[in-house]
Amino acid sequence: MHKREQPVKRYDLICVIVNFGLGSKVLRHARQNGVTGGTIFLGRGTVENRWLRLLELTDIRKEIVLMVCEESVSSIALDAIDQKLHFSKPNHGIAFKMPLSAVVGMAGAPTEFKPENGGRESVHKAIFVIVDKGKGEAVMDVAREAGARGGTIINARGSGIHETATFLNMEIEPEKEIVLMLVATALYDKIIDAIRDKLKIDEPGQGILFVQEVKETYGLVNA
Repeated sequence: MHKREQPVKRYDLICVIVNFGLGSKVLRHARQNGVTGGTIFLGRGTVENRWLRLLELTDIRKEIVLMVCEESVSSIALDAIDQKLHFSKPNHGIAFKMPLSAVVGMAGAPTEFKPENGGRESVHKAIFVIVDKGKGEAVMDVAREAGARGGTIINARGSGIHETATFLNMEIEPEKEIVLMLVATALYDKIIDAIRDKLKIDEPGQGILFVQEVKETYGLVNA
């Protein structure tokens, strides 16, 4: 008797960026709609406003909520979170999900698979840039000149000087910053080229840059 093959489960990474203090609310509504858990990171949003720059109020405290769940659950959870937080309103946050190519450590999850997108290129891409602490703003300045509207800078420092923080299955040494930008696919080549050229990311020790496809977005206006 042939053993019946189990259907392949596909997983998404949900990312929700909200004002400080709302991360727990996001997790609560996500759990109520099938997500088993998540992690909240502290970060700061970057604001392009000359008056705020004069007042030195360009850093807005943010919470970044990352959750891994089955593909069948992610859209339901995102819709539920959107109904509670109203991402379509200005300054209420943004949310998006990305397909994962591998999941390790979740019950019933395959260690490797290749998500399919039907051959269609996504409208948005998520750019992650990992640099030494203090260089996140320089990354954002270069990205803005190339067309990016804004981003979020995440402090990736470990809790101890000899510890590392883990982000998307990668160990990040202490005193690092992660710059996360959601950009239109039409712009991402220009933005990446500018960062590589002006910040010399290709040179050893200057940082790491990677790009992830985005499947669905909430709260973006002309981004």
